[in-house]
Amino acid sequence: MAKTGKPVIQVKDLYKIYRVGDTKVRALNGVDFTIYKGEFCSIVGTSGSGKSTLLNMLAGLEKPTKGEIVIAGEHMEKKKENQLVKFRREHIGFIFQSFNLMATMNAVENVALPLTFQGVKKAQRMKKAEALLDMVGLKKYKKHKPTQMSGGQQQRVGVARALVVEPEIVFADEPTGNLDSNTSEEVMRLMQKVVREKNQTLVMVTHDNHLASFADRIFHIKDGKIVKIEDNTGKRTGEDSPAGEAGGDEKTRADGPAGEAGGNEKPGEDSPAGEAGGNEKLWADGPVGEIGGDAQERSEKKEDGAQGAAGNGGAD
Repeated sequence: MAKTGKPVIQVKDLYKIYRVGDTKVRALNGVDFTIYKGEFCSIVGTSGSGKSTLLNMLAGLEKPTKGEIVIAGEHMEKKKENQLVKFRREHIGFIFQSFNLMATMNAVENVALPLTFQGVKKAQRMKKAEALLDMVGLKKYKKHKPTQMSGGQQQRVGVARALVVEPEIVFADEPTGNLDSNTSEEVMRLMQKVVREKNQTLVMVTHDNHLASFADRIFHIKDGKIVKIEDNTGKRTGEDSPAGEAGGDEKTRADGPAGEAGGNEKPGEDSPAGEAGGNEKLWADGPVGEIGGDAQERSEKKEDGAQGAAGNGGAD
């Protein structure tokens, strides 16, 4: 795409240096780039290239040793932890490799959950969640729980959940890492559709050059440096295929019900915080509150409190 739009992410002279004994490891070694509104950009590199560290920096999960990260006009490197938590909740959506859906909730409830923590009324958040599930091709699966859906369907729920707060930016961490190749392409076409239809800025980290080719621009990272930025406009993979339509009614398959996809799971070292579970920090402060078995209970308590306050002008 023409790089003349509004800058949404600006990275300037970014360094991240770790000490390992007496040795300095330069995970990021002077990174500069700009991403514009409505772009789909992929950051591609092998394990140890620095791509996961870079995603951590962009999401405000780690502080840089040096440099600037400006997202939606705000300096991430200057924010305190509580400010970063608030910023992520309000401005950023996340799509995870391992889906991170709540097993006790159906698709609509999973998508609506981030809005619960923003105090949105129940009727409004359910309406919004249902509309997004329609958009991602899951109209018939709204009442299904994660274990009743294939891996591809679960990731579609994950995409809808990332969009429900209308974020400026969506970060996708190896979003197809637990899926087979056919389902992976369906998810990538869906992500292209989201970018086009909603003018959404989307940044994806991947080790897979083929999946990276679905993006508008490809940032190649090696040894902590961006070695090439490839303008992929006009030659994107998947552009001739119907976006997001193939997988909505797919049958449960080998990549399918939760817990069976692990055979194709990529090593956790490429994920922002180590493992798929290493993304817990995003959830602990992030779009759906706390990870784990207490999350629904916390949500229900918030719901009960909101309902009790309805007579006094509460959220619900």
